[in-house]
Amino acid sequence: MEMKSGKHLAVVRTWLQWNAANGDNLEWGSKEPLVLKTPLTPYILEELAQSVRNVVEEDLLRKNAAHPLIVMCGSSRYVDIMAVCAWLLERDEGVITTGLHLLPPWYPTACADHLAEAENCSMQMDNLHLRKIDRAEGVFVVDVQHYIGESTKREVEYAQKQGKPIRWFTEDPIGKKVQAMIDDVLRKAGLEEKPS
Repeated sequence: MEMKSGKHLAVVRTWLQWNAANGDNLEWGSKEPLVLKTPLTPYILEELAQSVRNVVEEDLLRKNAAHPLIVMCGSSRYVDIMAVCAWLLERDEGVITTGLHLLPPWYPTACADHLAEAENCSMQMDNLHLRKIDRAEGVFVVDVQHYIGESTKREVEYAQKQGKPIRWFTEDPIGKKVQAMIDDVLRKAGLEEKPS
């Protein structure tokens, strides 16, 4: 017997209320063992177990919908920009982000970019990144100056085939905000590009 969504909690509550009305003392968080005066048939036990599973699953889905997972994609040369974008996405939009990791200079094989190649694990990391896309609700591509490398191009094509929405740094308000931060730092340092 399959129940409609949203009714599962009602089934558990109704059963508990019925048992309470029939003399069972059911208190959540009680340290006393639960002793029921009414019989629990295998059918009732299965219905209750399925209802509780469904309540938990619906709660998880509701929480996930409120905080979707976004995968950060882009060249590892822009991992610092990705980190700022991820921070702003989480802070300002309440999404959960995953992607490349910004490692400190003291990491043993730290390099400016292409760390997976330096550690001889690029195929493993590329495959893992596709698994992240599988689990995500969307992708945020950090395409600074519209640049994406071959790995990022494959990730974007994969995400498109999966029907995942794609946001582009160069077009997105978060990207524009980060680019403005970068431009401001360059201007203050006297390094901004001069118009020709």
